[in-house]
Amino acid sequence: MTATDRSLELITTAAQAAADKLAHDIIAYDVSDVLSITDAFLLASAPNDRQVKSIVDEIEERLLKELGAKPVRREGDREARWVLLDYVDIVVHVQHSEERVFYALERLWKDCPELDLPEDAKATRGKAAEHAKLQAEGDTAGFGDLR
Repeated sequence: MTATDRSLELITTAAQAAADKLAHDIIAYDVSDVLSITDAFLLASAPNDRQVKSIVDEIEERLLKELGAKPVRREGDREARWVLLDYVDIVVHVQHSEERVFYALERLWKDCPELDLPEDAKATRGKAAEHAKLQAEGDTAGFGDLR
């Protein structure tokens, strides 16, 4: 069994919405062969809680406006460290970068086929590592040589 056309349409729209809000490391998996409850997972992350909320809001708004889709469940909103949007056909996970590294959902689904995403979404790969490196450089800037 493979993800339905509707699921692919939802994934593509959600991935583009996440990319438009500068999400990091957007990836999607066809989980229809291993799970009976959904067809696909979309994973995205952001470096702070505020951006996680912004990404989630944009995905929700875009899926409703463009495809008439409403989530049947939304979890993790209060803390905005890991927000889950369940659309039955797809499940969207938007995580704070720290949670993304800790839980490493990619490891769980690595044997599932990766779904093709819009170019803007593909371009986000590696952004979390790039952001972390810039953050680390910024934290040490201005301290000079402390030897």
